[in-house]
Amino acid sequence: MDLDLERVAAYDPRAITDERHDAAVLVPVIDRNGESHLLFTKRADHLGEHPGQMSFPGGGCEPMDADSHETALREANEEIALEPADARIVGRLDDIRTITEYAVTPVVARVPDRQYVPDESEVAEIVVLPVSGLVDPDNYEFEERDHPHYGEIVIHYFHVDGYTVWGATGRIVVDFLERTTDWRAPERIDRDIA
Repeated sequence: MDLDLERVAAYDPRAITDERHDAAVLVPVIDRNGESHLLFTKRADHLGEHPGQMSFPGGGCEPMDADSHETALREANEEIALEPADARIVGRLDDIRTITEYAVTPVVARVPDRQYVPDESEVAEIVVLPVSGLVDPDNYEFEERDHPHYGEIVIHYFHVDGYTVWGATGRIVVDFLERTTDWRAPERIDRDIA
């Protein structure tokens, strides 16, 4: 599947400035055998926040980081040994809020298709999933939940190659796909969770 990354490059993303913490993640786009893929990490089971969940490489902003791009690249280097010089930044997506009171900035970059090395203290596995699988309607579902602070929220689930991407990462994937492909999150709700 072809991606229109120029739409990300030209986009003026929405910034969130009123959360307690700032963070950034790298949304790594890989061209593998002529098809676009996204690189994810599966978080280590011993981590205090979101253990075992699929995520993008990233983490909290540090005072030494000049901006969100630098945070995302530094964290990707720490988590998967991506050299910052090997990432070609395309642009940013809208910031998102997390239940852990972070404003997260997704930074989209093209990265080489090579073997990456997980930092075992944070990353259990590095997973590369095809965009064609993410946009397949048979692999997607969502549900509404009532959140105590944010009210009614939608949780997106992408089930591809035995992995499930959801939560904050699922919201980032929705924004990425809606900006770079013709895919749109369906209007109907598949199931409700009380």
